[in-house]
Amino acid sequence: MISPQRRAEVIEALRRGTVPKSGLDALAVGYGRLQGTLDEELDAVSAGRGAFKAIRGEYGSGKTFFGRWLQERARARGLATSEVQISETETPLHRLETVYRRLVERIATADSGEGAFRGIVDGWFYALERDVLEDASLDPSDEAMLLSKTEALMEARLASVTKVAPAFSATLRAYRRALQANDNATADGLMAWLSGQPNVAASVRRAAGVKGDIDHFGATNFLSGLLTMLRDSGYGGLLLVLDEVETLQRMRADTRERGLNALRQWIDEIDAGRFPGLYLLITGTQAFYEGAQGIQRLAPLAQRLHVDFGTDSRFDNPRAVQVRLPAFGHESLLEVGRKVRDIYADGAAAGDRVRTLVDDGYVESLAKAVTGNLGGKVGVSPRLFLKKLVADVMDRVDQFDDFDPRKHYALTISESEMTAQERASVGVSSVDDIEL
Repeated sequence: MISPQRRAEVIEALRRGTVPKSGLDALAVGYGRLQGTLDEELDAVSAGRGAFKAIRGEYGSGKTFFGRWLQERARARGLATSEVQISETETPLHRLETVYRRLVERIATADSGEGAFRGIVDGWFYALERDVLEDASLDPSDEAMLLSKTEALMEARLASVTKVAPAFSATLRAYRRALQANDNATADGLMAWLSGQPNVAASVRRAAGVKGDIDHFGATNFLSGLLTMLRDSGYGGLLLVLDEVETLQRMRADTRERGLNALRQWIDEIDAGRFPGLYLLITGTQAFYEGAQGIQRLAPLAQRLHVDFGTDSRFDNPRAVQVRLPAFGHESLLEVGRKVRDIYADGAAAGDRVRTLVDDGYVESLAKAVTGNLGGKVGVSPRLFLKKLVADVMDRVDQFDDFDPRKHYALTISESEMTAQERASVGVSSVDDIEL
């Protein structure tokens, strides 16, 4: 069972044809053989190790869904999570300062949704004060002494951060002082600069003794500082998902080469222990891993990510550096359809009618119809199938007493509601190519 709020979030996302951000355990199918190994890797990261995993799957295979499903599992195990979509203009992989900014904007914990960075920082300061108050000889009412002891402990805890990111620790100190002085404007500005936001006022930066904006190398150090803070605050670490890395193939040659080299550097630095507590997950298509415009353009990267997929997929090694998602077949489509039907019915005003009219037989017939209209390719069917099931069928059954999908609904799929990848996957170049 999922909560009413999460049920609503899941259904709303499916109605729009997007991947829900929560409640994914209730929808996941086919991950059983991966789950145990992934949980072990998350536990190892919580113990202070770094980890890297490459996910391989074609368009429509559920790479984004998988990444968000793993994020839910990571948060449940006490890790913070973040997801960054790689793009040429906004978040090119070789410019870590932009990746860091998006990472911080979307960082989440089990206690809060995206945008949890400031809460993490404030929670860290609270943990410092709590540790100070464990000294039985300290009078809790002596605010001056409490402040002095907290400052001293903060300096000690920041020692390890200062070694790798002096500007990070200096900004934290200035932020703490601004809060004590009730200077909220300066505190807000310092938090924005610490988050990687550009164009922070010079007067705010002077309060911390820092200059300019965070650059690529500064972002690398700030990530180390963030990981230290997370561990010091009781979090197991950070799961960072870099989604749609295959977009590197469509970038300019110089941007692509620098992005591939940046990815190689990420892997090497994780292996060298530079980022303890970081689990880096990337997603990409088969063409990205094997094609001429993907990782094969950089031999050292191709060597690091090479995995032999020549054997039967039943024997895929989930511990390998690169893992292919399980094939999404017809039975998987039916299973997820039934799960969505049951989740919807549990919160619907006419739940019994939904279960009666949208029974297993109808779910199967709709799945076959959607798949047939997409050239029989089950792998690219889930998004549109679930969108049709929720928005076109169950919403109407729930709202109209006399609506019967077998009598009153005829499936149509227009080119405008298909993504570019879906059109390309089924060979559709115009709406006239869709057989209805």
